Amino acid sequence: MEARQHISTEYFMIVDLVRTQTSDGLRLDGALHAAAGTTPSGSVDAMVCLSGVGSNFYGSTLIERICVRLAENGIAAVRVNTRGHDGISTASTTFGGKQQGAAYEIVDDCRLDISAWIEFLAQQGHARIGLLGHSLGAIKVLYAQAHEADPRVQKIIAISPPCLSYQRFQSGANAAEFQSSLSAAEALQSAGQAQQLFPASFPFPLIISANTYLDKYGRADRYDILNFSPKIECPVAFIYGGQEITEDSSAFRGIVEDLERVTWQPNLRPEIRVIPAANHFYSGSVTQLIDTVSEISGLPPSH
Repeated sequence: MEARQHISTEYFMIVDLVRTQTSDGLRLDGALHAAAGTTPSGSVDAMVCLSGVGSNFYGSTLIERICVRLAENGIAAVRVNTRGHDGISTASTTFGGKQQGAAYEIVDDCRLDISAWIEFLAQQGHARIGLLGHSLGAIKVLYAQAHEADPRVQKIIAISPPCLSYQRFQSGANAAEFQSSLSAAEALQSAGQAQQLFPASFPFPLIISANTYLDKYGRADRYDILNFSPKIECPVAFIYGGQEITEDSSAFRGIVEDLERVTWQPNLRPEIRVIPAANHFYSGSVTQLIDTVSEISGLPPSH
């Protein structure tokens, strides 16, 4: 008798495959979870949802499950690609193919990607839009709204954004690995080979271009969330796992206290939630994470 594999359909949902185009001519793909027929009771009508480094719109079950919950409760959710999707990818542009992906991305370009997805939702008739991201995706939604505030964005939910700080990395437990990777990237840049791929060992083993490594982890601290998040002029919520902020990680050590310490816009201090047993990927704690996102979004408790 032929064995049949059981596949759970608990989180399956019909989605529309969608695409948008950035102002610099890059095509981006995504999956739209249309809102259920109920009137949205939350603080937003629709949410743009970004996954972490090197992922894509169809690869993150974490983001997918969040989108399912939002859509079931009347908030349309689109899980999206940015130009940094996958490790290395070939992007379709109005000027032809272009090499992209996490190995080549400049995080600052996320402003163009997120703006395109906001416009996509606006064209669908949504006026109150939220931004949600996990890990590097969380950095991107914070960075984009801090540097190019869009008045249509009414809420930001940042799930486990690391603090990309040169000083933190220099003084952390893995400082030697960081310095080795940084020196390799700087040497390639000095030799005129900034686009050359090399094997970095920090913050984890990865193949990355020298230019991208220096952009993310270099001395300029372009993506230190403590520097730009306080400039945001809409409600912001941070969610962290209790494990990730207590482990000896330079990107997360003391991050909750640091977020509470910095000066925020008047009457816009962020909401900070910690899920005690969760790690960075919320293994075994996904339901708690989804419940927390729902509560922050103003949705009724799940039954």
